[in-house]
Amino acid sequence: MAGTDEILVLKAKIQELLEKAENAQVLERLKAEILEFISSEENQQAIAALRAEFLAAISRAKDSHTLDQVRIDALGKSGIITSYLGSIGKLPPPQRAFVGKTANEIRAHIEEALEARRLELAASELTAAIDARAVDITLPGRAQQMGTRHLISRINDEIAEIFLGLGYSVAQGPEVETDYYNFEALNAPPDHPSRGLADTFYVRDLSGAASAVAGESDVLLRTQTSGVQVHVMEQQKPPIYIIAPGKVYRRDVADPSHLPQFTQVEGLAVDKGITFGDLKGTIEYFCKQMFGQDRKTRLRAHYFPFTEPSAEVDVSCGICGGEGCRFCKGTGWLEIMGCGMVDPNVFGYVGIDPEVYSGFAFGMGVERIACLKYNVPDLRMLVEGDMRFLRQF
Repeated sequence: MAGTDEILVLKAKIQELLEKAENAQVLERLKAEILEFISSEENQQAIAALRAEFLAAISRAKDSHTLDQVRIDALGKSGIITSYLGSIGKLPPPQRAFVGKTANEIRAHIEEALEARRLELAASELTAAIDARAVDITLPGRAQQMGTRHLISRINDEIAEIFLGLGYSVAQGPEVETDYYNFEALNAPPDHPSRGLADTFYVRDLSGAASAVAGESDVLLRTQTSGVQVHVMEQQKPPIYIIAPGKVYRRDVADPSHLPQFTQVEGLAVDKGITFGDLKGTIEYFCKQMFGQDRKTRLRAHYFPFTEPSAEVDVSCGICGGEGCRFCKGTGWLEIMGCGMVDPNVFGYVGIDPEVYSGFAFGMGVERIACLKYNVPDLRMLVEGDMRFLRQF
């Protein structure tokens, strides 16, 4: 029969286990001693002491990690309660039921206490985590940086606003165009360089029974928005005052003054009595509105298939004031657009009588206007997406 001293020794061993045994031998010896007492009814007092010790250890656990260690010591694969249950088969048959019932009751009590303590610790740890991540409402907030429209879009809108103020309207057209509207109806001869593969992006023509799979076809990515002018003149009788903004595509290698895709604005005015003086006045008004009242303009004779006479338009350099610098290559002038009086042959394609009506047309690249307005030396800077550059505008 186990005495009180032996029970106290067992409790001391249990406490030693809770504080972590120094080595596996100590743990195994403790289990052996427990097995010696389990065969008698009196030793149920030792089992009750075990329960009390484990329940006390559970209540003392300050965090989930410590609680989990208590669970392992009691109910783990090598835990004390697990060892009790595993040793029942070694007892005499009359004692197995009594010892097994007692051990299972203790196990149930320990599991219930573990779950209750786990919920308490989880709640307290969640509260502590929330407090640690709490927002200090006395700190100044972080303002979200507002976005702005891209410089190309802004300049495109500025151009439109200027001509809307003159009574023009905005017209749109398809970016995938036919050869007729992009070249033929604009009086471009079949052997014009712009109609070659070196300058134009042609696409497969699937509109008929046969399709062109290589070389030139009747379908292409428009090289200019002048085709929109033809569409409008077919659908609308004079007077006509429109601008046609939109993307155009050419087989150009990107460099400081060229892009394979850029935004173009074409303009058209058709009415009775339109003269070259009207064209010159319109262009001069636009340049002063866009670049400033101190900027000068000049027209140089040029050739375009769809206008006659034709001219290139220059504006005085905004950096040197027309005196000559590296930006304007020492000339004092910067080219901004082409223009001219509408060729009578173009009127013939759309059924407008050139003896009654006359008109002028002009075309400019929006990216080029943006660079000239803000003295940007390279068109590619507008499309590279560098926010350090774009945020300046």
